[in-house]
Amino acid sequence: MAALAALWALLSALAGLAPGPGPAGAAQLPLLVWSTERSLWAPPALPAGRALSEPELQQLLEPGLRRGPRTVLLFLQDQLSVDDLTAFGAVFGNEPNGAFTKLRAALSSAGSSLSLPWVSGPAAAALPLTLQRALGAPAPLSLPGGALGGLRNRTEPTESGPGEPAVLLVGLPHSRGSGLMGPREALSRNDAVLGEVLQVLQEEQLPYTALFTGHRAAAPPVSPPGFGGPGRSLLAQDEDSEAPPPPLRWPPQGDPKILLWARNLTVTLGGRPRDLTPQTFGPEASVELGGSSWSPHEARLVLRYPDVFGEPLNITFVLRRAWFPVSGRPWAWLDELSITLGPAPPARFRFRGAAAPSPLGWRCGDLGGPGPLLLPLPPPERGHQWGIRIRDLQVQAFNVSGGVFGGASDCAGFFGVGAWMGLLSGGLLLGGLLLGGGVLLGLRPMDRFDDPRGPPLPVPLGE
Repeated sequence: MAALAALWALLSALAGLAPGPGPAGAAQLPLLVWSTERSLWAPPALPAGRALSEPELQQLLEPGLRRGPRTVLLFLQDQLSVDDLTAFGAVFGNEPNGAFTKLRAALSSAGSSLSLPWVSGPAAAALPLTLQRALGAPAPLSLPGGALGGLRNRTEPTESGPGEPAVLLVGLPHSRGSGLMGPREALSRNDAVLGEVLQVLQEEQLPYTALFTGHRAAAPPVSPPGFGGPGRSLLAQDEDSEAPPPPLRWPPQGDPKILLWARNLTVTLGGRPRDLTPQTFGPEASVELGGSSWSPHEARLVLRYPDVFGEPLNITFVLRRAWFPVSGRPWAWLDELSITLGPAPPARFRFRGAAAPSPLGWRCGDLGGPGPLLLPLPPPERGHQWGIRIRDLQVQAFNVSGGVFGGASDCAGFFGVGAWMGLLSGGLLLGGLLLGGGVLLGLRPMDRFDDPRGPPLPVPLGE
């Protein structure tokens, strides 16, 4: 029990740490390993602050797998995170209410065990192949959770003898629910399936090595107000999140002069939209940058698409820089955008308010044209035929250093719609209050009163 307490104490301590930067877009999952054999793994020196990569995990597991039992089980849950083990594993006591009672029992009775709180997504996905290579086993046998008959048949002696290596993939069938009780119940049901599988191996007296992890990383469990919890929601990564592709750079080789990035780039002609984002950014980008140019005072970035709406399409960004004596510094601004389809004349748009001090770039969360920030130039009918929308645009053409964006000036105004509504509403209320106060201050009391119970009060006409 001392080894078990130390193991769960380690997981509890590491639950308060977030991994450092790892591979772009890689999810991170915990991995628990245990075996009926003793002394298979020495306490590992884990890298601090980051997840184990595939080569590191393979180097760590292989010695114990080669010396250990020839039957290896890989328990795969749909989603898993370290917070599942700490929030629902009763690592701070209260063991009867934990969701991993069978897993705790297996770890407490194991001859040797290994706990890896952070394993990269690619390394976890490659585990079946890693196990197969380490054991020299045939292709892993997939065993759906609860299909214990197949497991019993697999554990019977074969013509190859008891030493035949085997890798069994046991899928835990229940998915994590929503809310606090949903995940706990799902994890408890999966823990029961894990216990039934291990019970079969114990009845067959078959030595084994087992691994427990997930297909993908799970979002951290959220505790209701007033109940405590792991408190890691700000440090968690979205299970489906992906790292954004690098910015578009010109020239492609050497030190870049112009950088452009957007989350989405869509053009519309006659009501027909075309999403150009995959062709512009990322590994499948096919955009050509021929025709782009740069000088200390003007930069042109020309995006050439070979086939959009059945013809070649060019989108040109024109940026300029000039010295402004009043501010005593150079300013750069995004001056013009033009769209040309085939041999047709270009549709030109003029940017409004897209300026920043020269060391900075410029960004805009949602830029649409024709619109308040993107005005069509004459003849206006050409601009109104086209529509363009760019989300999270960031561009910089001057003072680019190290191939990365510097600071950026945002297109958002100082006062948004909500701020203006609050100011106008507050102004109207304040005006009404001042008007009412003026009326009250202007009231004068009567200096004579008429008593209805006495004689009428004569008032001279001269008064």
